[in-house]
Amino acid sequence: MHKSQMDTPLVLEKLDKIISTADQVMRALWAVPEPSARPSPTRSLAGQDEGDDELDQEEKRHAQGLMRVNHTGEICAQALYQGQAMTTRSKEIRAHLRSAADEERDHLSWCAERIKELGGKPSLLNPAFYAASFLLGSGVGLLDSRIGLGFVSATEDEVCEHLDRHLQSLPERDTRSRAVLQTMREEEGRHGADALGAGGSEFPKELKELGWEELCDGDEVL
Repeated sequence: MHKSQMDTPLVLEKLDKIISTADQVMRALWAVPEPSARPSPTRSLAGQDEGDDELDQEEKRHAQGLMRVNHTGEICAQALYQGQAMTTRSKEIRAHLRSAADEERDHLSWCAERIKELGGKPSLLNPAFYAASFLLGSGVGLLDSRIGLGFVSATEDEVCEHLDRHLQSLPERDTRSRAVLQTMREEEGRHGADALGAGGSEFPKELKELGWEELCDGDEVL
């Protein structure tokens, strides 16, 4: 068989990967968020919460800022997973990343929905955050699989700590945002544990914290 014929499946596989990644980029950044396959956690509050009318303007502004930061965090998560999945040679890691990314897309949709309910808008800087995170994920994907999975675990650990701080900072009456963040917190923690369980190397605490506090925290417009 001619060499070019043997290479054709590999070329098509790479082309499919590029097209799929480009589609995911456009959906994450510019498309109207698709309805989540799972209902928003706020649906469980039907008849229980008092609604956003009970929040004063300062509380709404603060909640908007927190949810905007979390929405950008989910943009970054999509980029990290997509970049790493594109460059890793491990099919097992790619499958793990895509499974986690499915839930992250739900998080993205829930955050966008909550921002809209609060009368806010996503950050205009999301494309820049996406690009930086995608490059970082792509670089990590080229490393040893244990380091790649360890990076996922370390990232999720810091995200969980960030969500814990936001849950403490949310206005007490904002039960809808709280329901979203609590569900995200549970699932992010599971993603990190799954990455370690799949063979990831646990990063030292000092390395996990390097630069994350400045990147993850905040409650203002990005």
